[in-house]
Amino acid sequence: MTAMPPATGAEQVRWNLADLYEDHATLDADLRQSETDAEAFAARYRGRVADLDASAFAEAMATLADLHDRVGRAFTYAYLHWSTATEDAARGALLQKVREAYTRTGQHLIFFDVEWAELDEAKADTLLADDALASYRHYLELKREAREHILSEPEEKILSEKAVTGWSAWNRFFDETLGAARFSFEGEDLPLQQVLTKLHEPNRATREAAQASVTEGLVRLQRPLTYVFNTILADKASTDRLRGYTHWLDARNESNEIQRASVEALIEAVTGRYDLVHRFYGLKRRLLGLDTLVDYDRYAPLGETAETYDWTRARETILDAYGAFHPEMGRIAGLFFEGNWIDAPPEAGKRGGAFSHGAVPSAHPYILLNFTGKVRDVQTLAHELGHGIHQYVSRDQGVFHADTPLTTAETASVFGEMLVFQRLLATLDDPADRLSLLVEKIDDSMATVFRQVTMNRFEDRIHEARRTEGELPPAAFAEHWMTTQRAMYGDSVTLTDNYRHWWSYIPHFVHTPGYVYAYAFGELLVLALYARYLEEGPAFAEKYLALLAAGGSDWPHILVGRLGIDLQDPAFWDQGLDAIAVLIEEAEHAAVVSA
Repeated sequence: MTAMPPATGAEQVRWNLADLYEDHATLDADLRQSETDAEAFAARYRGRVADLDASAFAEAMATLADLHDRVGRAFTYAYLHWSTATEDAARGALLQKVREAYTRTGQHLIFFDVEWAELDEAKADTLLADDALASYRHYLELKREAREHILSEPEEKILSEKAVTGWSAWNRFFDETLGAARFSFEGEDLPLQQVLTKLHEPNRATREAAQASVTEGLVRLQRPLTYVFNTILADKASTDRLRGYTHWLDARNESNEIQRASVEALIEAVTGRYDLVHRFYGLKRRLLGLDTLVDYDRYAPLGETAETYDWTRARETILDAYGAFHPEMGRIAGLFFEGNWIDAPPEAGKRGGAFSHGAVPSAHPYILLNFTGKVRDVQTLAHELGHGIHQYVSRDQGVFHADTPLTTAETASVFGEMLVFQRLLATLDDPADRLSLLVEKIDDSMATVFRQVTMNRFEDRIHEARRTEGELPPAAFAEHWMTTQRAMYGDSVTLTDNYRHWWSYIPHFVHTPGYVYAYAFGELLVLALYARYLEEGPAFAEKYLALLAAGGSDWPHILVGRLGIDLQDPAFWDQGLDAIAVLIEEAEHAAVVSA
């Protein structure tokens, strides 16, 4: 049987997708009209891009924006509709139908990017300098920057067409496989997300049983998950080769609008401070009274009981924190609750984890959670609301500039977590309570900065190995996983043999190869931004909101530079790492005081 977690008040918190579509007939009509309009766009502009003046080019871009918004709305609906019931065959079929229609529409539009990339340098520069294209300038700059990796129109069409039955199909298979999987825990069959939650329980036997349950399930799924990973790795290698990328991470760095040297500086800075990981887990082992800290102990709370939050208390805590920073942020966060833009309860078949989907500028974002009432669930809600606020206020930038590269996409989410953390910390007088909250926050920093960079190191190894050695067996993945994990934890955490299999359920490796370093980027950037906030006070909040509203309308280093942060300075990363060291020092001091 399948047991549900204790009631939190979030059981009826379901999103209302009628804001996107009230019925599937309207969605179908939109898909048909979008393909017809895309055909008309191609008939009008194919072979003529080089002849357009700035005014005509802007008109074409406005038409493109409308097309992207319309098909994006349909895809958003289908994906969100499927995300809460991945085992539902009808929902899966609808998602595939929309994905195929989305691809057909996009096929008609590929020529525009190709012709823009091939445009004479002088003509392109003249167009980019014209005010008529100001609303599209950065998007067009990025396309020009990537022009050496853009193929001919027929080649681009083939890659787009085959992606539907290639990497995107394997993504869906991965999600549905884990969504349908059940993990035996204390006589019950539970979804993965519910068993992972047990790793945060105060009882060590419960955590150990949860680790064994997850491991047993992953071993059972070893063959399909390993095959998915190998296929995704091979697909990416093939695409990189065709597009002329020489390193597996180059395409992601280009998308993130960051130079490889900057990413390497980040990775070097973080891996060079693994001593902070050892120091923290040494402290946590002593606080838990354990002789040895094992991998299933990493997220153990301090004390005999773990504090829980019902939905109402979580909502009030977060809205108070956001509103105190800036009233407009509090107001926008409230819209997510008032408008039914959140789907909160964990359920069998629902996608694991959490996300905020930005949808399209003509709509609004939606948030998916698996809320169980833990303190970390409150932080997750704060995190996703940060994303949601960012996505909401950047909608005015239009479909081409509303989204941000992954490097800055985590800024608002992690900053939101920091606001909630600091607000909770300020309300606590008891040293033991302060220590518990500090440890939880450092736990998050360990996961967000160090663990994510360690996972980047794992990705680096498996991408390179797949390209040079061919298809990798499960033991090879496990060995790369354990080698990179041991490099981070050293002697501070004992990694069991069970942990060898835990690479296989992490979705970022499959959905967005190369994504994970963006979390470390975002956390360290936020630590620097929060320090600037403490220096400047309320005046900073206005500048911060302006940063969010700018979306992806310019290069990240330019947008963040307006707040006095130099992303291109390699020493920048040390500032954030020093801030983590300060948190550890505070925890060490609190441990002495509360002893």
